[in-house]
Amino acid sequence: MSVIYDKINTREAFGIALSEYAQTDETVFAIGADTTKSMGLVELSKKHPDRVINNGIAEQNMMLMGAGMASCGAKVFVATYAPFASMRMLEQVRTYCAYPDLDVKIVSGLSGLSGAIEGVTHQGIEDVSILRSIPNMIVVVPADAASTKVITKKIAQCKKPVYLRLGRYNVPKVFDDDYTFEIGKANILKDEGSDAAIICNGAAVDRAIRAEKLLSEKGYRVWLLEMPCVKPIDEEAIIKAARSTRAVVTVEENTVIGGLGSAVAEVLSEKAPVLLRRIGIDDEYTESGPHEELMDKYNLHPEHIAAVTEELISLK
Repeated sequence: MSVIYDKINTREAFGIALSEYAQTDETVFAIGADTTKSMGLVELSKKHPDRVINNGIAEQNMMLMGAGMASCGAKVFVATYAPFASMRMLEQVRTYCAYPDLDVKIVSGLSGLSGAIEGVTHQGIEDVSILRSIPNMIVVVPADAASTKVITKKIAQCKKPVYLRLGRYNVPKVFDDDYTFEIGKANILKDEGSDAAIICNGAAVDRAIRAEKLLSEKGYRVWLLEMPCVKPIDEEAIIKAARSTRAVVTVEENTVIGGLGSAVAEVLSEKAPVLLRRIGIDDEYTESGPHEELMDKYNLHPEHIAAVTEELISLK
């Protein structure tokens, strides 16, 4: 099947949506760690230069600034790259943002393998796992530009800490302007048949969709769930899919340890035990290279997803 790519990347989509939302909310501020341009804050800076701060390459200070501003009534978006958002400033996120439950949105770019040729230091493959472990933190992973715009405005209305995971490059177009998002809810893309259920998010959604089509060509009928909100996760949707198919496959552009697959496994083990396979990046450091090639190499090729799902179905 042909793949159509978005005209803009998710960081640009985030910046457009935030700039639009800021027109209706004067409490919106944004801080970048020398990333105001690369994280899409240019439009907001043009319209409201007094509401965008370039903190310089000092992510921990940026997080403390954001927490301080939020404690005074601001709605703050702090923006940097995933490895730094999830690791370099983690103590500040945990103690000064999440613990007091402040209205700070942590926006990360270069997530997953989209750090690409920058290598391990700029590939954020553990961020979902790390942030999911922090109390009070909401963790959201959009699939493309259209969903990013909707999600950005939705989380802006929420007054809790949120981790918004974005990529680097233009990704395949999955959704349009009719996309809907609710914190803690899955989007059911397909719920017919009883062979298996694929639960996916982020840049892996397009690949899961292509895998489902490969399986459909072989006669399998597979559920497809987009799970943009990893925390809180939609337990009801997971349980329904599990009981209807008795075989669940998760697909994510994150390490298989602690991310979407682990979150789904926790629900299934306690409330609906069924066969499960987690597809994502194995417990290893990844190479440098083009984003799409890295996704193919590290288990996210549609044919691999289809093969794993077919194998799981055979075990039922």
